[in-house]
Amino acid sequence: MEDREWFEDYTLGETLVSPGRTITETDIVLFSAFTGDWHPLHTNVEYAKKTFFGERIAHGMLGLVVGSALIFRLGPHVFTPKSFIAFYGMDKIRFTGPVKIGDTIRCEAVINELRERDEKTGVIRYEATIRNQRDEACLVFYPAILVGRKKA
Repeated sequence: MEDREWFEDYTLGETLVSPGRTITETDIVLFSAFTGDWHPLHTNVEYAKKTFFGERIAHGMLGLVVGSALIFRLGPHVFTPKSFIAFYGMDKIRFTGPVKIGDTIRCEAVINELRERDEKTGVIRYEATIRNQRDEACLVFYPAILVGRKKA
């Protein structure tokens, strides 16, 4: 994919798919240490065996932050254009399935809204899905970015 500069360089319905990344036990331990979330569902094999999932799973937020950042591996100005101003928000985050140790996740982002904010800026909103190697949806969310528009 080529670099993009402006709001106008995107099209409604366009789909961007990131490369994959495997979630490891180290990821879970480092995330636990960084956040202080040592819940046994993520960090205790014996406890996790008795849960709904039957094994340890990654923190939902770990899946969200790692999975959503994968889209940037497409290049510095593909998901966000050169005129990127700010992360504008995220809506309707749903954890639809577990991310397990050894799962390889990817992010699929479909542009579902292009809104002109004013003469200088626009908002690009995506429907993003984090999927595992079995093509199961693990997370669904709707990020938005504020970007510059071409000068008239």
